[in-house]
Formats: sequence, C-alpha cells, structure tokens
Amino acid sequence: MSIDTNGPKIYFTIPLFGGIPITQTVLSSFLVMVILCVAGYCLGRNLKKRPGPAQVLVEKGVDMLYRLVGETMGQHNLRWVPYIGTLFLSSLFGSLIGMTGFLRSTTADLSITLTWSVMTSGIIWYQSIKHNGVLGWLKGFTEPIPVMTPMNIVSEIAQPVSMAFRHFGNLVGGSVITSVLYTALAGVSNLVLNRLAGSGLAMCIVCMALGVALLVLGIRGKKRWRRAAGILLAVAGVFALLEHLHILVGVPIFQVGIPAVLSLYFDVFSGVIQAFVFCLLSMVYISSACPPPAEDSGQTAV
Repeated sequence: MSIDTNGPKIYFTIPLFGGIPITQTVLSSFLVMVILCVAGYCLGRNLKKRPGPAQVLVEKGVDMLYRLVGETMGQHNLRWVPYIGTLFLSSLFGSLIGMTGFLRSTTADLSITLTWSVMTSGIIWYQSIKHNGVLGWLKGFTEPIPVMTPMNIVSEIAQPVSMAFRHFGNLVGGSVITSVLYTALAGVSNLVLNRLAGSGLAMCIVCMALGVALLVLGIRGKKRWRRAAGILLAVAGVFALLEHLHILVGVPIFQVGIPAVLSLYFDVFSGVIQAFVFCLLSMVYISSACPPPAEDSGQTAV
C-alpha cells in the first residue's frame, strides 16, 4: 500500500478558478473511474443467452448485489442498486490501487470518504423531505421532545463524519502498522546478519547446516514449525555468508514474506470489509428515509 503520511503529492495545478491542484488522489480516482467504465463496457456488451465464464461471473455478482439490497433495504428500494454497487466498487478498487506501489489509495484521503458519506447524507435528507415535506423533516429534529433538538442536529452532522473517518481511519491505521513493521524487520535483518557475518565463516556454515537439518526433520515429521524455522535459519545463513564475503551487504531478508501476509489482510481483506461496511451503513441509513409505499401512504394520511 502506498500512503504518504505527509498527504498526497501535487503533480501540477490547472490555472482555473484560482488554481485546481491535481494530486495523487485525483489521479488514482480518475484511473479507478476509467477502469470501472471500461470494465463495465467490456463486460456488458455482447451478452449471450448461453453465457461464457465472464458473463456468468458478472451475472452472479449483480444477482448477489440485488439480493443484498433487497434484503437490507426492501424490494421497493431496488432503484438504489446502481448507487450502492458504484460505492462498493469505487471503494474496493480505490483501496486496492494502492497495492501498485506507485499510486495512492483513494480511500487514504479523507476528502474522498467524506464526499461519499456527504452524498449518502444528502440522499437521506432529500428522501426525508420528499416523503415528509420540509416542515415534517424539520419537525423530526424536535422528536421525541423539543429539548433534544441540538442533539438531533449534532447526530445528523456526526453521521457522515463518522462514516468517513471509519473508512479512512482503518485504511491509514493498517498502513501505519505495515510501515512500522517494515522498519522493525529491516533493523532485525541488519542486526542478525551483521552478528552472523561478524562471527566468521564457520558460524555462517553452521547456521545453514542447522537450517537444512531442521527443514529435513520438519518435512519427514510433518512439523510446520520445524520447516519454517529451518527455512529461516538456512536463508539467514546464506545471506550472512554472502555478507561475510562482501558479495551482498545490507539485504533486509526478513522484509520478505511477513509484510506480504499483512498486506493480504490490510490491503485486500480489510479493503473488502471496509467497502462492504460503508455500503451496508449507507443502505441502512437510506432505507430508513425510504419507507415502503404502504407505510409511506399511511403516514401521509395521518
């Protein structure tokens, strides 16, 4: 994941309206938009009665989305499927694009997640005014008692802010943990390799031999911890030997493998979960402002 703690870099500024900065986030957002548009066009054309694997996969995904929205928001709210699907895909691909190493995750910028949450809140307010009228919407701030009006107003403002910070905070928090781990593993690599290389040629060979022995025992005894320890010792011995011979110096070997596992969690799994949670909250909030037709007509009659 590529996240700069100092904020997104500004590539250039368009000299309009006092200057429009084109940042890393803007570039990543534009690329995500292009990817989704091109994918939608390619997957949506030439649909066949006997679908191929790609069409079957897309139809399965669309069907799952419709069922999710129908079960969460009600069948009368299926018109929100395109909006929820766009939110999910924009969030997911916006998070995954940071795995390229040179692009910044769009969800690592608070302005992006805040924009999405304000859009959801705007839809909620519009639907509330549409069903209850302006006076009915304003009256909702005084319920259950007029004294609660300030708290209800704060709640309306806190809702989009909390949604934005939840998504943004989880992504940035994972990035910070990964960065700290990278730094720690680099220090451990230098410490271990320097100690082994400084202990002499014999110690490097002993370390490799011990690693190979543990690996063989682990394979024969089907012990995972022995295999893992054997691979670690053997690799450390090889790199320590290369450093002792001044062939390779300062290679952070412990940075290989372990961060990749964390990346699968923070970049892939967490990205999917956060996109799903954001969409789920949006569905719950919007559905509360879009009651079923019977309930809506009953309220109007009252």
